[in-house]
Amino acid sequence: MCFSSRSFRDTNIILGHGGRGNNWAYGYHGQHSESENSLLKQTMESLRKEVERRDSYSGTVLLHSLSGGTGSGLGARLCETIREEFPLGHILSVTVAPHHMGESPLQHFNSLLCLSWLQRYADGVLLFHNDDVLRRMVAMSGRKTADAMSGHSSQISLSAMNSHIASCLAGLMYPVQTLTTGSGLSIGMEPWELLRSVCPMPSMKFLHVTQRSTSDLMVLLESALGCLMVKDAVQGDSLCINQQGHLHQHYSTAVLAVARGNHDNSFFSSVNSVLMKLKQGYRCVPWNPTPIDYWTELTSMFLSRIKSQSLTLCANHSSVMDYLNRVLERARAMYEAHAYLHWYWKYHCEEEDFRQAFETLGTVLEDYSSAGD
Repeated sequence: MCFSSRSFRDTNIILGHGGRGNNWAYGYHGQHSESENSLLKQTMESLRKEVERRDSYSGTVLLHSLSGGTGSGLGARLCETIREEFPLGHILSVTVAPHHMGESPLQHFNSLLCLSWLQRYADGVLLFHNDDVLRRMVAMSGRKTADAMSGHSSQISLSAMNSHIASCLAGLMYPVQTLTTGSGLSIGMEPWELLRSVCPMPSMKFLHVTQRSTSDLMVLLESALGCLMVKDAVQGDSLCINQQGHLHQHYSTAVLAVARGNHDNSFFSSVNSVLMKLKQGYRCVPWNPTPIDYWTELTSMFLSRIKSQSLTLCANHSSVMDYLNRVLERARAMYEAHAYLHWYWKYHCEEEDFRQAFETLGTVLEDYSSAGD
């Protein structure tokens, strides 16, 4: 995917000339001066102008990271401010989690605080894990996962990982025939219909996305489900422990499948089989009467491969419990050891922020655990 410079208004390209020190508190609060607060103010002013140009404002898509100070702190502050300024609009967060082995000594604090803010103010969170994306890229390139995870992954570039995430987002948010109006025009409801489909419960909003492309639909489906199982096996995520201490398999509360390049109607000719495989593969909860939703589009995302098909799957999947548990455990261990806390106090973070963050993510874990029982 490629955007020309004319895709963006020059006045909406806002650049900061300094980072936020890998510190959520610095990113969220900044220095109490006009120059440090201007990045937030300029961003909100540009958003306000864009909203006023629209006939109807539906919502905002935020793209940010969990690890750095700007992505976690300023991202959380923007999410909160957008919710306050435009309370009726949706907020969909596209969030990138850091590598498991570590990118910053503060990443667990930053992730804890940012995730708790997203839980409070966003309507849905498309959560991409750097390790998971790297593993998919290795699998698609035919290399061994062990080689990639042991450090021999230099051939998988950051650009390639970003392109994969962008392709997943395009698979979900590009216009689809299913949601096109009678006039043949798309009114851009894809992100908000996505939230309606896969976030049936406000307390459970963390979403897992995967994508495959080839010329055969059933091969796509088997590959996508196989990727889910491999992820569980490699990460040891096939089982989780609920609040009562019982082991149970992961499950999904809802799944959205987006099939593109459906020029031969192969999706519809085998739709019942596809939906059944999705329901079984994602272990959909029995209490949701319609756990699977699907959209179709005749044209492919890949203009150079006209006959190529792609299948993008977005699931509200309980494997997020494993990540949230890891963040909570490591952040709590650091907090109890008083490690690095002085950097947060320096930028006006308070003990109450941490207390609420631990409580918020703990409640999310309880909700995901009880929903699968």
